Amino acid sequence: MNADMTPHETNHRAKAVEVAKKYADQEPMFGIEQEYTFFQDERPYGWPEVGYPAPQGPYYCGVGGSKMPGRDIVEAHTLACLRAGIGIEGTNAEVMMGQWEFQVGILGAVEVGDQLWVARWLLERIAEEFDVEVSFAAKPIKGDWNGAGAHTNFSTKAMRGVGGWDAIIAGCEALGTRVKEHIAAYGDGITERLTGAHETAPWSKYSYGVSNRAASVRIPGGVARDKRGYLEDRRPNANIDPYLVASVMVETICGAAAKGKKSGAKTTAKKTAAKKRGATKKAAKKSPAKKTAARKPAKKAAKRR
Repeated sequence: MNADMTPHETNHRAKAVEVAKKYADQEPMFGIEQEYTFFQDERPYGWPEVGYPAPQGPYYCGVGGSKMPGRDIVEAHTLACLRAGIGIEGTNAEVMMGQWEFQVGILGAVEVGDQLWVARWLLERIAEEFDVEVSFAAKPIKGDWNGAGAHTNFSTKAMRGVGGWDAIIAGCEALGTRVKEHIAAYGDGITERLTGAHETAPWSKYSYGVSNRAASVRIPGGVARDKRGYLEDRRPNANIDPYLVASVMVETICGAAAKGKKSGAKTTAKKTAAKKRGATKKAAKKSPAKKTAARKPAKKAAKRR
């Protein structure tokens, strides 16, 4: 806060509140998939003291003793979130050993940020009890290892409703009009993570597609079948400020939808006005014909006289 109690320029929550109010009629909702990496003694938790673990592959959503270091921390964190009233939707092990994820949602633009920050704090505090640290770095280990993101799921009332497919595609198209602004808001180290490898799209190239994990924005297969639901922006980093991400997504997608409605209203108004003008002209053309018809009997009567 500033000295006069106005929000400081770095207060991104205030911006999220403002944007959420502006587009409240569209009912934007979020779900954020928070990835993170456990570290101990300056290396990922569970990694050997020298060298590397087995290649990536068996760790993602895996089970089994030595492959899943940190599960006890994850389960303690999940329980703490539930007790705290956090909207935690689930957890899973990630692609790199020592890397995990939890999901928070489905919440509004402000609430998702509030709850994610608290969930992050709980995670770090609980990991402390195990002498483990939590990293939200976008690329915790250089080289041929997966980075850590915060895939952001987004929908509006129109997207969730029957026939929401057109609104979903419109949202994907809108995101492609402000690529640089979104990349700037999606966390530190984004160019190291969004390389086009490890299930990412290049940071400088925007794309979207159905069930495509290598696209900037993915439309889940179930959404494509149902023709309604949500979209998943896969670009945000694990270290995002969720208020900032929510703000820019709502501004871009809901802003475009609002402009489309205004444009459509203007077009409808013009068509209505044109129809009225056409009807008036037709009526004007018909009036003289009626008058002429009324005069003919008068002329015949004059001849009879």
